[in-house]
Amino acid sequence: MSSEPVEAAATPEEPVAEPEPEVGKGRFGAPGQPLNRRSPFLFGFLFGLGVIVAYALFLGVRNAASILVLIFIALFLAIGLNPAVVRLHRWGVPRGLAVAIVSLLVVALLAGGIIALIPPLVTQTTELINNAPQTIDDLRRSETVNELVQRYDIVNKVQSAVNAGTIGNALGGVVGGAKLIFGTIFNVLTVLVLTIYFMASFERIKEAGYSLVPSTRRDRVRLLTDEILTKVGAYMVGAISIAVLAGLSTFVAAMLLGLPYPFALAVVVAVCDLIPQIGATIGAVIVSLVGLASSVTDGVICIVFFIVYQQVENYLIYPGVMRRSVKVSDVAAVVAALLGVALFGVVGALVAIPMVAAIQLIMREVLVPSMDQR
Repeated sequence: MSSEPVEAAATPEEPVAEPEPEVGKGRFGAPGQPLNRRSPFLFGFLFGLGVIVAYALFLGVRNAASILVLIFIALFLAIGLNPAVVRLHRWGVPRGLAVAIVSLLVVALLAGGIIALIPPLVTQTTELINNAPQTIDDLRRSETVNELVQRYDIVNKVQSAVNAGTIGNALGGVVGGAKLIFGTIFNVLTVLVLTIYFMASFERIKEAGYSLVPSTRRDRVRLLTDEILTKVGAYMVGAISIAVLAGLSTFVAAMLLGLPYPFALAVVVAVCDLIPQIGATIGAVIVSLVGLASSVTDGVICIVFFIVYQQVENYLIYPGVMRRSVKVSDVAAVVAALLGVALFGVVGALVAIPMVAAIQLIMREVLVPSMDQR
């Protein structure tokens, strides 16, 4: 037998283990001593850094204030229109199609209001241009007008006033007016697009907000928030009902007085009435001017009608509708609307009533039970 030694089977080399770090030391060495929170340098540095960050946030909010207002209005409108989307979804309509239907209805209402305004505007402007030569001839033949022109030297004053500076100022006013018009169109389109986006992703936004609440309180917060959102939708329905009532009243008054384009005037008043506080006044001024153009008597009747109607709407109709829809008392509705306008303008008036309803709900369901337990 062979006595040659048998070679041992080759075994793979084992990896060399890294040396264990010493106790109290990490992979990159021992941590240093914590910073002294009482150090004047650290306190001053953190205080200055906080002031800089706060000022930067202030500048950012101030510079983006107009966009933030548009986003807020779009979100508010999306909350108000969401109940209609939910109702269509319960009837078996897919949510995407329900959002499209509600959006198309809103666009149709806006387009209808614009279309209702265009015919009287074009007609009145055309009549003014066509009657301009005859009006000028009548003024020239009038002895009273000629006497006033000669006495006050109106012709020379007009010629001296029409200079390069005056024309430049007029052109500047025209450019400013064009900027205002295009800016308004841009804002309306921005709010419309954002509202559609918010309605389409409304449920996802809600769930994302609820996920930030601790799980032990999530169900209660969900119930309270859903109730507040329901009140916002009820407020929108109430505001639209009041606007429709104002439009119908204007239509009846215009028909009785024989004013031109009564339907267009009713649409103007209804659309303007949706703007809190100042909208009804704007609609009243427009209709009163049309009445004065018809006759002095019709204009005076229109002024008296709107003064009386606005008092009835502000102190009887508006609080009554809000009491039934949002369940806010008459005094709270009036006071909230006035304070909202005084503090935040139109936006404040828009959210004043739903905000009061939300505060009442939180006080009744959260604050009062907490105080009773103490």
